[in-house]
Amino acid sequence: MKRWFDKSLQRKLSLLLLVAVVFPLLATGVVSYRIASSLTEEKAKQSGMNTLRQIADKLEFMISDVENMSVFIIGQRDIQQYLDNERADISLFTLNIGFLTNLVFSKPYISNITVLSAYDYPPLSSTTLLRSGLQSQLEAGKSKLDAGMKWWTSLYENQTSADGLKRVVSLVRPVRSTNQFRNLGVLSISLDENEMRRILKNAGWEQSGFVLLTDPDGVILSGDSSEWLSRPLQERMPNLAALNELEGTFTYSSEGRGEDTVLYRTIAGTNWKLIGVIPTRTYTAQNQYVLTVTAVAIGVALLVSVVFVLLFLRRVTRPLRGLATTLKDINPDEAIPSFAVKSADEVGLLLHSFNKLSERIQRLMEQVQQNEAKKKEADIMALQAQINPHFLYNTLSSIHWIALMNKDGQIAEMVGALSDFLRFSLNKGEEFCKASQEVAHAQNYVKIMAIRFQDKFEAKFYIDPKLQDEMMLKLLLQPLIENSIMHGLQKKKGRGHLYVHGELQGESMTFVVEDTGIGMDESRLNEIRGNLNAASGTSSPEPGRSGYGLRNVHQRLQLHYGTGTGLQIESEAGAGTRISFTIPIMEERRI
Repeated sequence: MKRWFDKSLQRKLSLLLLVAVVFPLLATGVVSYRIASSLTEEKAKQSGMNTLRQIADKLEFMISDVENMSVFIIGQRDIQQYLDNERADISLFTLNIGFLTNLVFSKPYISNITVLSAYDYPPLSSTTLLRSGLQSQLEAGKSKLDAGMKWWTSLYENQTSADGLKRVVSLVRPVRSTNQFRNLGVLSISLDENEMRRILKNAGWEQSGFVLLTDPDGVILSGDSSEWLSRPLQERMPNLAALNELEGTFTYSSEGRGEDTVLYRTIAGTNWKLIGVIPTRTYTAQNQYVLTVTAVAIGVALLVSVVFVLLFLRRVTRPLRGLATTLKDINPDEAIPSFAVKSADEVGLLLHSFNKLSERIQRLMEQVQQNEAKKKEADIMALQAQINPHFLYNTLSSIHWIALMNKDGQIAEMVGALSDFLRFSLNKGEEFCKASQEVAHAQNYVKIMAIRFQDKFEAKFYIDPKLQDEMMLKLLLQPLIENSIMHGLQKKKGRGHLYVHGELQGESMTFVVEDTGIGMDESRLNEIRGNLNAASGTSSPEPGRSGYGLRNVHQRLQLHYGTGTGLQIESEAGAGTRISFTIPIMEERRI
């Protein structure tokens, strides 16, 4: 019997399909009738809890972002210098206002950032405050400030010149000197209640239910209606049981609404409670519908399955037998042939997918060849200066010593930096180097440009010490810095700033080159982004023009690290440009 079944796919499918369809359908009908009610309720609760988790994840992201931002702001050198000066400095005041405004600009859920000085200097704020309830919150939390603690305020109102009256809740923390740990002031970052309410409303909650967000004292911070804000939860839901666990579900009865299911979850780091209410009638009304539909569907499916499985089984297996015969004779060393597609069912889709796979394999082979050629071309461009380097080094060394003998320190410094710069650029054709060498190479370039363009910019390097011995592709930072100086800072009236950041993030390294130059408008930014991602063979910027060096770096990153890497460019006209890239740490290249 077993051999008889093994020789025929049609026989095996006939038996398996009849068993797989008839018996499960009968069993499903009986079991579904008995457990539909409890299953519907459990799914409603599970769906509600998943929705709460999604809302909580979004709120926790905002809270985490605010806390990280607060640490970043406190550690800012300009903020520290402004708060720790002997007197208020108007230039630092203006610079810090612009810094805070830029931080808030890209984060719609942040309403305002305010830094209050312990010496009664003018407060730093990302927007003009006409009226604020922050002072009353600070007075209420004075004991926490004195203890050096950070905390979240209750809901209060701010009125600004830009956005009018807004309800906000703020993270407050003291600002201490990074050198002497003296108290310098207070930092407040305010979350917009409208943005929190938008998250709650867009969560897809049941139409007849609602979601609330409360603080640790049980006061409503946000919800479906503004009339309940800053009021105790017990007024909205009298006799509600205490929410002592991190999350949970229970049944709640109230006059006028009947029986509801209450789900709640604690927001990490704040002890806020996210509370969702689902009317029980929402899912109990579905039970009868589920039972009816299940019974009808199972009965019809059972009858149709038994009849049509046997009728169409032969027709289904016929093209499969033809496919098996064709594939059996394929030579694996030859090109995969295409198959004629004569149907639009699953078998037809299988043949169509097989044909697409064959074409895809051929394209990938051609793409690999093109990528190898592009990689060699990019590496040749990066190493094109390797012609008789020792002659160049000796000549620069001679100029360096002549400048020292003539007591011309500026020329000596510039020639020394140029010598180190070229020595690294040539580097015997090596593709990779230590991160510390790449940073030193960029610093030598900055020295040269700082002497060339005196009083045009000031450069700062902030490099994570953990990056020093990590290996990376060479000649990545210098083209980005050159772009910032030549196309951003040089064209700016007055003195600008250049910032280079390097940070180790898990198994990746992130580098950022940021300037306060003239920036770009949206159309120019889109044009440069398009040039970066333009396909091979399309037009590209000419050497020496803005975008050429960026595209070269972008292509080298993708060729060596994969298409998931590349340059990320952000810019605003009149404010400056920020270029960043993230590359993985390659274990085989670690020192």
